[in-house]
Amino acid sequence: MKKLLFAILAFFTFTVLVAQPPAPKQDTLRKDALNVFMDASDYVKKEIPFINYVRDIKVADLYIITTFEQTGSGGYKYTYFLEGQGKYQGKSDTLSFISTPDDTEETTRIKQVQTLKMGLMRYVEKTPLASYMNITFTEPLSETVTTDKWKSWVFRTNLSGYLTGQKMYKSTNVNTGFSASKVTKDWKINLDASYYFRKDLYITDTLGTRYVSTYDEKSLNVLIVRSINDHWSYGGTLYLGGSSYSNYFLNSKIMPGIEYDIFPYSQSTRKQLRLLYKIGAGYYIYNDTTIYERTRQPVGIHSFTAAYQVVEKWGSINLSMVYSNYLQDWSKNNLGTELYLELRVAKGLRVYWAGGAYIVHDQINLPKQGASVEEMLTRRRELESQYNYYSMFGFSYTFGSIYNNVVNPRFSSGSNNMIMF
Repeated sequence: MKKLLFAILAFFTFTVLVAQPPAPKQDTLRKDALNVFMDASDYVKKEIPFINYVRDIKVADLYIITTFEQTGSGGYKYTYFLEGQGKYQGKSDTLSFISTPDDTEETTRIKQVQTLKMGLMRYVEKTPLASYMNITFTEPLSETVTTDKWKSWVFRTNLSGYLTGQKMYKSTNVNTGFSASKVTKDWKINLDASYYFRKDLYITDTLGTRYVSTYDEKSLNVLIVRSINDHWSYGGTLYLGGSSYSNYFLNSKIMPGIEYDIFPYSQSTRKQLRLLYKIGAGYYIYNDTTIYERTRQPVGIHSFTAAYQVVEKWGSINLSMVYSNYLQDWSKNNLGTELYLELRVAKGLRVYWAGGAYIVHDQINLPKQGASVEEMLTRRRELESQYNYYSMFGFSYTFGSIYNNVVNPRFSSGSNNMIMF
């Protein structure tokens, strides 16, 4: 046993000694390369090797902030904000590209790299590496622009199922949906219909006692918004739905509204401060008689939402507050706030916190009969509560060399090489 341990130790000692590289020659090009601070995947580092990826924003010549928003077609618009520092102070650029729902991960990564390369050229051309750059154009231009026969409308449908089971438990899930959307500079129209069903079977003892729990939810959401200018918009929402969890056979609401963004909508990927007011009416039909002895009832509703979002080099903030109440009884109200905060506190140290809290006084839908123990344990019924909250937090700290240029996939799990950001 001692001989075996000695042999293993000798092997690793030899491996480490052999692996030590000779003293590198001075890499003049690497030393003079542009220092860039950004969140970059291994793929980006491999495809854009002519810059230094640094971990400390203070030593960066350029920092890049990445944001993305979903488009009306179901794809995403990725935007890169480039800000110069030091000798590049005062230089800034904004670049973007759009991925379609049909784009594969590889297609999206290629677009990402192409966009970043174009944005970096303005800064790289000031370095000795500029003489080694080669710019090409690979696609001939069409002389005409094809028309859109769908008039910006995009349709999607989905159907999925999930089955699982063991000796004492079985579960069946079905989820289906359909959506249609049209997003232009002046209009935003979304229609989304969905249905979800779940059935769980529990065998609670050796005698075969069974408990069956079911859950179903269906909904139709319609959103129509018209732009007035770069700050104002108006529109409304229509909701039709039903839920065994919330005791609704029919939950219907129509809510016209108006919104003002203190910042121009054109800056929405970097900062927003939106104020939205909606007022409307609803009609409820319940599965079971409620605690207020109602089986159905009309309601008047209004709500106010304030949302603030900002993305900067020090991190990001996403804060929202929502208040609503029934017009026939203002004591039936709901006030909630949610916050997501991510900060780069110091070199290599990043912290985040997310949480939300709600004061709840509007549960007019609760069934008079209450919930059984089984329904409480399996969370198949909405329960009376004057509040709810959640919180999550964490931090990461990285230290060592400020340079992070090399990609080495050896002995990695396959999934590690497929992460885009």
